[in-house]
Amino acid sequence: MARQLRIQYPGAFYHVTCRGNERRKIFFDDNDRYRFVKLLEESLEIYQVILYAYVLMDNHFHLVLQTVRANLSEFMRRFNICYTGWFNYRHNTCGHLYQGRYKALLVDADNYLLELSRYVHLNPVRVGKLRTRDYHKRWQYVKGYQWSSLAGYINAKRAVEFVEYDVMLAMVGGRRAYQRFLYDGVKEGLEDIFEEVQYQTILGDNDFVALVKGEYLEKGSLREQPTYRGMVAKVIEPETVIACCAEVLGIEVDQLKARSGDGVIRGIVADMLYQYSGITQRAIGELLGGIEYTAVNMLRCRLQKKISDPEVNARYVLVERRLQQLCEL
Repeated sequence: MARQLRIQYPGAFYHVTCRGNERRKIFFDDNDRYRFVKLLEESLEIYQVILYAYVLMDNHFHLVLQTVRANLSEFMRRFNICYTGWFNYRHNTCGHLYQGRYKALLVDADNYLLELSRYVHLNPVRVGKLRTRDYHKRWQYVKGYQWSSLAGYINAKRAVEFVEYDVMLAMVGGRRAYQRFLYDGVKEGLEDIFEEVQYQTILGDNDFVALVKGEYLEKGSLREQPTYRGMVAKVIEPETVIACCAEVLGIEVDQLKARSGDGVIRGIVADMLYQYSGITQRAIGELLGGIEYTAVNMLRCRLQKKISDPEVNARYVLVERRLQQLCEL
């Protein structure tokens, strides 16, 4: 089966969903949900991702977000791996938590962002028996639903720092107007905005689709353009990335480049080069002792499997934060 195309560029908006494997629960109780939200907040900060709306259901979740640095894949990989590691450890399980890869729609924010936020916030009353209840009861239920970003949209005292409210509120004229906007959606019903999805990837009008195709899909092969590196706001030179990794990890640069070096550390270096230097895995292999690009991919895959280990994750986060500081200079 072909994998969904990931269209990534600085400033892009997305609707992201993830469903439990075989539609099983991904949250057993509120402890799971609290941990999920905490990891989400942490990942948003690390990757400079802006969150506009979210909702947690028993067996899936929805996010509406914007990537400043064209790094959706890196953000979701780290976030999903960390929560899966937590879930498996806490519940003494193993294997895949989610049903395949996450699904991400590129969103035409000018025309669809506001309606998408309403769809996400009303998700708790669009499923199961709640769909057939009186709209007054559905409205009361959705207002009191704890595990979404809605509370901060209708009550400033319940706003949290990791959700960006102002953009959506400005579109309708404030919190009271946004509450009315959602109430109308419960009372009158919502059209299925996903009928507007084009190419199974883009939620946008024809002009937006043409812009995306012209700017990001027709400028060469996608085979070795991980997250469209040429469009990232700031690219760090590979040698600077390597030197930064060596400093943070407390190891000599020559040791990082040696083919016989520590696999976890070399995996971190390979991943940081991939994220921050805009170079292909083949070029990374040349920097790491002349290894093949398949070996680079293997280093990164092994790192993904070990990233839930607290010690490995701590090293990874330290390096990433240092590189993030360099991006901000």
